[in-house]
Amino acid sequence: MSTQVSRTFTFFDGSWLEGNPGLVGPRSHAMWLGSTVFDGARWFEGLTPDLDRHAARVNASARALGLEPTVAPEEIVRLTMEGLANFDGETAVYIRPMYWAEDGGYMGVPADPASTRFALSLYESPMIPSAGFSLGLSPFRRPTPESAPTLAKAGCLYPNSGRAILEARSRGFDNALIRDAVGNVAETGTSNVFTVRDGTVFTPIPNGTFLNGITRQRIIALLRADGMEVVEKSMSVEEFETAEEIFSTGNHSKVVPVTRFEERALPSGKVAERARELYWRFARESAGTNA
Repeated sequence: MSTQVSRTFTFFDGSWLEGNPGLVGPRSHAMWLGSTVFDGARWFEGLTPDLDRHAARVNASARALGLEPTVAPEEIVRLTMEGLANFDGETAVYIRPMYWAEDGGYMGVPADPASTRFALSLYESPMIPSAGFSLGLSPFRRPTPESAPTLAKAGCLYPNSGRAILEARSRGFDNALIRDAVGNVAETGTSNVFTVRDGTVFTPIPNGTFLNGITRQRIIALLRADGMEVVEKSMSVEEFETAEEIFSTGNHSKVVPVTRFEERALPSGKVAERARELYWRFARESAGTNA
């Protein structure tokens, strides 16, 4: 039985395949032991901001998980631009390069890097509205670098985020605010997170427990260039409870305000609006650099 999916094209073994092709079998290492990494970029309004950085990061993630990347970042960018021609040029497209292992090494447990496979999946995925979302504090924590491959954008990390989101949604929230092992705020279940207080922007400093997102890095640079002070530091839950604004950054929808944290309503503030404006300006000004 086929699964209904949005319009999708996937490059695999030299060809573009339409729909949701079966690429992984029951004997594949990725199927039973989770040796998968991916990255996510976006095409929207004719723009592919930072596509080159996403292509480079998926290769870095592969190495962090013991895989051997087989496609140069420049070729991933080229294939993406080729594949985008299959779409209508109106609906936003998610760009997802992936690696996985077919075989295992010692006793089947570690991935065999020589068996690494690659696919590039492009599919229609509209940007979510920027009106905002609610955030509940999760009882679940991000793992440490010693307990999970946190430096990779690895599929095996996402069930933990998934259960945090499900728990938050069971209490009426859209998303979850997740702490690290010692109680500092790390990120939301789907994105990096920022607060604003007294005109200064704060964001958790990368400590190895969560990805230093490409969109996060871009927003920090854009805000600083715009004259705003951005401080990366260890952050407590209390700092989120007293924040004047909270907003998130991520590839899926770039900059989105948090409109409620636990039971406290928050405005869709001026800093989040400015960050989103600066990002769209950057995206338009950098158009063509990944072509």
